[in-house]
Amino acid sequence: MDLTPYVDNLRQELAVAADAGGDDARALAERLTAPLESATRLTLLNALSAAMVEVTRELAPGSVDVRLRGIDPEFVVTAPPAPEPFREAREPVDEPAATVLPPSADTDDGTMARINFRLPAHLKARAEDAAAADGLSVNAWLVRAVSTTLDGGQRANPQGRGKESGGRGFTGWVR
Repeated sequence: MDLTPYVDNLRQELAVAADAGGDDARALAERLTAPLESATRLTLLNALSAAMVEVTRELAPGSVDVRLRGIDPEFVVTAPPAPEPFREAREPVDEPAATVLPPSADTDDGTMARINFRLPAHLKARAEDAAAADGLSVNAWLVRAVSTTLDGGQRANPQGRGKESGGRGFTGWVR
């Protein structure tokens, strides 16, 4: 942005004001305008910076920065990220609701997505117990469970039992 027209306009306004004071005032105004040019530019830069702070506050998480290129300011606009598409969950109220799931392990590009997951208290307790048994956080355990389910594979049984490891699992009561 070229500030020269604004500085020149201020110089002309000062000359018009000095004309009302006579020849001595006009001569003084002409002598003062050259040294005041840098102060005028600095004042304009401060005003522009303050304005961009307000614009950035409204644009958040985007931003507008004012940078100097030579003696003139340059604006750098960083647009806010595009919102992720929202898919409304169609499960009944008692079921967990998910909006976006992380990519499967074979296409993982390292990005993460946040979801709100409503889980009945009794299932939450079971998930916490299962995660602790596997030495994982609940979040890591849930990511692994979703990934395993979506990939159609079976997770290895950490105790070395069950169908996944070739053994036989038994359930029930023994006397």
